[in-house]
Amino acid sequence: MYTFGVWAPKANTMSLKWRGSVLPMDGPNKRGWWTLQVEGAVCGDDYSFLMNDDPTAYPDPRGLRQPNGVHGPSRVYCHDEFEWHDQLWRGSPRTGAVLYEVHIGTFSKAGTFDGAVEHLDYLVDIGVTHIEVMPVAEFAGDRGWGYDGVALFATHEPYGGPDGFKRLVDACHAKGLSVILDVVYNHFGPVGNYATKFGPYLTNKHRTPWGDAVNLDEGGSDEVRRFFCDNALMWLKDYHCDGLRLDAVHEYYDKSAVHFMEQLSVEVERLSATVGREYYLIAESDLNDPRVIRPREAHGYGMDSQWSDDFHHALFSLLYTKEPGRGYYGDFGRLADLHKALKHAYVYDGQYSTYRKCKHGRLAEGLSAHHFVHFDQNHDQVGNRAQGERLEHLCGMDAAKVAIGLVLMAPYVPLLFMGEEFAASTPFLYFADHDDEEMRRLVAEGRKRDFALFGFGDDVPNPEEMETFQRSKLNWDEVGEGRHAEMLAWTKALIKLRRSTVALNDGSMQHLMVSSDEGKRTLVLQRDEVRIVLNMGRETQQFDLLEGEELRLVSRESLEVRARTVELPGMTLAVLMSSPEEAEEREVH
Repeated sequence: MYTFGVWAPKANTMSLKWRGSVLPMDGPNKRGWWTLQVEGAVCGDDYSFLMNDDPTAYPDPRGLRQPNGVHGPSRVYCHDEFEWHDQLWRGSPRTGAVLYEVHIGTFSKAGTFDGAVEHLDYLVDIGVTHIEVMPVAEFAGDRGWGYDGVALFATHEPYGGPDGFKRLVDACHAKGLSVILDVVYNHFGPVGNYATKFGPYLTNKHRTPWGDAVNLDEGGSDEVRRFFCDNALMWLKDYHCDGLRLDAVHEYYDKSAVHFMEQLSVEVERLSATVGREYYLIAESDLNDPRVIRPREAHGYGMDSQWSDDFHHALFSLLYTKEPGRGYYGDFGRLADLHKALKHAYVYDGQYSTYRKCKHGRLAEGLSAHHFVHFDQNHDQVGNRAQGERLEHLCGMDAAKVAIGLVLMAPYVPLLFMGEEFAASTPFLYFADHDDEEMRRLVAEGRKRDFALFGFGDDVPNPEEMETFQRSKLNWDEVGEGRHAEMLAWTKALIKLRRSTVALNDGSMQHLMVSSDEGKRTLVLQRDEVRIVLNMGRETQQFDLLEGEELRLVSRESLEVRARTVELPGMTLAVLMSSPEEAEEREVH
């Protein structure tokens, strides 16, 4: 006996299509649910729904498998049939996390979950603690970034389907790696979004960059919120993920007394207490609103961390000066911006933003640095360029070393984008695979239009072409060669130092001292016994060693200490260290 159910308040009649039969369903109940118990239905059966007088059979919005793509029937899948081996796993501590963002389709040659498993030992060796997987919910076509998912409970079949993802998570846990999954709850993709035929999942009272907003506070919103909360809990409970990264939460429009993020935080906390595992909730937000990451007890929404765009924009604007004032980068460009991003997390915490044409943000007081995720590049900042150039492609090796050095030595949670640790030669382009010719044309043309604001030109690879996808795959053969090996050695040394030094895992803002010189383009971070010094200018600058201090790491290996002075040429980062006791003596005196 298997019970089929679907929330469909828009339907007057509802039938189940199963094994060639059309079976009328019972309902709706007062909340709009239709159900039917079917004797003989088993795991592996295909099914779909027929409503009203529409002859088209639609997949289940909560279907767990879509073996024939987003337009085909759903398939009954039983989570409890998978054999897990991670019963003793409890998760890596999030306060000491080193995150690594992965796109399954381009991370390995195979472009599958099993293909990713082959590179887990490599990630462990460099010191990664958490892999952050870009969305894997079913989307139209074989290839894409995953942010246009429409069957959110199903796992993308070309990657390996639900069992494939479980094998990856299980393998990660066996290696000591936590898994954070990127989920998209702010919109549905443009192709194959059949959920909206069943109920009011969207509202036209608010608009997002993708169209109508998700309905979080109007009629029917209880079930819409239930849909997304159940989806989140599924990835954590049934797929054993260790956390979620919530895409673009600033596009949640919710006037409810209990915000959707707060509700999700409560429910995830309950699950954590029940199963005895620590979960990690990360929000992508450009609101600069500390409520997103404040604990619920402090009237916040209870997210554990948020992506820190201000840090990225401040750093990138200093490293890549060929595009001054383009788009949101127009709000940045001074060393003082980077100084503030390091010391106070938000650069804009109430100041007027020229780009936004209004005041933006709020001061983030009393929060640990561990509530902010820092990066020098990610899928957006690389892939949203016309040619998908990585930081090293744009700025050179010296600048890329400085950038990753600052990310890994600052007190915030560091995130690396796959391949940057070895200065990958391959770009990461925007790619898609829509089966509708009109959609293919619109995507290609829209992609070119999007770059008008940034002035990147019309030379944009067609996202729908297979070549665009293939060019974005990492080339693992180059890892041990030349400059790639050099960057990898630098990254590994930085992570090893971070993970073995107490001061570098301290999230207290009070224990961080930052000083900068706009004229000389120098920046210094003091973290107890560790001092990080940067020269981002063109002229060589001298830094005196403090008592008991030694040069530990430097981005240019040829540098030496002379007469207790370190001379850093332009675009160089050095890490200086003394014993904790000597650092404490300096503070006292």
